[in-house]
Amino acid sequence: MGRVIAAGVALGFCAVLLGAPPASADSGSLGVQVSIDHRPIEDATVAIDPANQVELQVTATNSGTAPVKVRSVRLSGVALALTFFAYDTTAPFEVPARGSVTRTFVLDLGDLTGQATGLLPSSVELLDAQRATLGEATTVADVRGSLWSVYGVFGLAMLVLTILAWATALLALARHRLAPNRWRRGLRFLPAGFGTGLVAVISLSVLRLVPPEPAVEIPVVLGAAAIAFLLGYLTPHPAPPAVAESDTTVRLAVPNTQEFTR
Repeated sequence: MGRVIAAGVALGFCAVLLGAPPASADSGSLGVQVSIDHRPIEDATVAIDPANQVELQVTATNSGTAPVKVRSVRLSGVALALTFFAYDTTAPFEVPARGSVTRTFVLDLGDLTGQATGLLPSSVELLDAQRATLGEATTVADVRGSLWSVYGVFGLAMLVLTILAWATALLALARHRLAPNRWRRGLRFLPAGFGTGLVAVISLSVLRLVPPEPAVEIPVVLGAAAIAFLLGYLTPHPAPPAVAESDTTVRLAVPNTQEFTR
């Protein structure tokens, strides 16, 4: 059971560090300015209510010497390097050289309720025919979704795994079953620390306090893991097994002396 818990927490941690896709080589060939419901998204937190349609206005600026063809527009939200929602709208248009084009789209995000909730780093990308990114604008979306969305359930699953990880580590400590080596004792507590950091990041996001951006999530997860490892490292040495005292008693055979009387 302990190995299964550790594997589940480790997968969540690997998603934080390794799950981000590499940027496209064509990224940035267009400048992009975006407004959602007539509000610019740059340096702002944009509220998205899945119950209402969203009006997305995109202005693409081409500073190059050749026209650029845009095939589709994508609105997506990412947390812990995992994409929790993505909406693509196919609307081909061409941005002339040293010119700009403005397009307006109406998005129906009704099923976003079951995909995410809370603060999520989001982006609006312009894609070409090969699905490469031509340009993007980033923001933080305040998604008014359900706690039972994919993102919410992911957080609850991490919470359960983290509780189990702490329970198994502390139970082993109470039963004096931790390894005699301090480093191994620290590693026994490490998955619980990773899980605690992941749960903290997701909770801050769902409670709409701090979005799970890399500058926040990586220090929180690594800090919690380091504290848990240190706690395990400093746990007392497990008591050695009690040496059973031998019940054998050395008995001296003393011959019985009998007095013979005549």
